[in-house]
Amino acid sequence: MVLPRDTFDDNEITKCLGHYDLGEIQEIKPFTGGSKRSPKVVITAEKGKFLFKRRARGKDDLAKVAFTHQIQLELDRQGFPLPHLVGTRGEKNSMLVIPPRIYEMFEFIEGGGYDNSTEATFQAGRTLGIYHRLLEDFRSDYRPARGSYHNADAVHQAIRTTVSSLPLDDRPPAEVVTGTVGSLESTYRKCAEFVIDLGLEDWPRQIVHGDWHPGNMLFRHKYVAAVIDYDSARIQQPVIDLANGALQFSIIGGAEGPDTWPSNVDETRFAKFMRGYDSVNVVSRREIQAVPRLMCEAMVAEAVLPIAATGSFGSIDGFPFLRMVQSKVNWISSHIDLLCGVLAG
Repeated sequence: MVLPRDTFDDNEITKCLGHYDLGEIQEIKPFTGGSKRSPKVVITAEKGKFLFKRRARGKDDLAKVAFTHQIQLELDRQGFPLPHLVGTRGEKNSMLVIPPRIYEMFEFIEGGGYDNSTEATFQAGRTLGIYHRLLEDFRSDYRPARGSYHNADAVHQAIRTTVSSLPLDDRPPAEVVTGTVGSLESTYRKCAEFVIDLGLEDWPRQIVHGDWHPGNMLFRHKYVAAVIDYDSARIQQPVIDLANGALQFSIIGGAEGPDTWPSNVDETRFAKFMRGYDSVNVVSRREIQAVPRLMCEAMVAEAVLPIAATGSFGSIDGFPFLRMVQSKVNWISSHIDLLCGVLAG
């Protein structure tokens, strides 16, 4: 079932805009990007163009929002590319709280989507490296989340319950389903163990983005114009963030069903992303060894968590999606040396 997009209540925007000093309002237009549960409008006003949003239910914990705002304000102070938060009139608060709702006003950034080019991919990796460098020593007043897709109890549990969650209609023979799920479980466990043996638990932790993918960036002329959506920011080892970014910028999908998607990642884009990151934040030898294994963990986690809960991955049937993930993690596992060699020389 397709859920309707949430909208602002009558007079809600007028009431909220009274808390901001934007000058004369010239135009207010709905903005349909992002979560359907978070209504947004683009405001053209005397003092500029802005994006105004109401935080979605479940994303409106005051302390968590304050944590993400601390990060954004610190990055803004250091010149990182992101939409500037607009403070309220008088108090200059970075959020507007009208219980039980929380609102945010941002500078509107003009930009386009990721075009899959090698230059844009390099810049995406470089920008992640800058993000990690700028926040390396930053400490928040709030307690951030610490979990990740790596060796997560929730992922292990989801793998175990995936088979029973798949719809009975058109389900392949039991041995085929259990074989696929068993293969994913084995790969996830072995990759996690390898990374743990590398010493990941003892590597320094810091605030990371947590959701570095093309949809969270705006581009202009192949460069990153702005990074958006800081809701997944957390404390963890930067390589966990790096590996997910490398996966997201090198994975190959397709317009047809997942059974037609190629197994390999785009080796050129993978190399460009890693080199972009390494150009500002040098990747150690052990981190290089960890990245392909963490990519496998990230893929398995991203697939099994929703499939265990609903039997599908969005609008895609669960089992074909699992078979596709199995094919991709098998390719990565058999090309470890190739992927680890991208920064050699």
